[in-house]
Amino acid sequence: MIRAHYVAAAQYNAWANARLYEAAFRLPEADYRRDVGLFFKSLHGTLNHILVGDRIWLSRLAGESDRSYKLDAILYEAKADLALARAEEDARIQALIDGFDEADFRAERRYARAGGAEYAQQVADILAHFFNHQTHHRGQAHTALSILTGAEPPSLDMLQMQRGVAAPDLRALAAAA
Repeated sequence: MIRAHYVAAAQYNAWANARLYEAAFRLPEADYRRDVGLFFKSLHGTLNHILVGDRIWLSRLAGESDRSYKLDAILYEAKADLALARAEEDARIQALIDGFDEADFRAERRYARAGGAEYAQQVADILAHFFNHQTHHRGQAHTALSILTGAEPPSLDMLQMQRGVAAPDLRALAAAA
């Protein structure tokens, strides 16, 4: 039951990211990078932050050493490079979750934060935070799109995905940029 929930969450996550990036690709570059008052200032800063958070948590979940990233790091300056990295990270997320069985979600992962504090949590609890973090910042990015375009951005409601609304191929978007 837990596994099915997180498989769906990973699928939704990739779908919502692709729809968000598609809208971002329609923006003029100056608007995409404009400080609109988000915590990470611009749409570009926010999308980079989501990727930073994913990489930190995926390293912890995979039992790899946690690379120290600054939370406001700009990992990719070019929108196309960022989109390609997002597509690859979403595939990595899905592969990780697909590889888990029910017991894996109850397993504990130990990790240390950049400041040295050590923690231990169940994988399911880490994943709850992981997907919530993405949703939180996608919401900010969604608001930025409203501000920047004056129009309603694409729906990111999970029900839309469940009803068969398509998402673009991020790799194709990046290649066309």
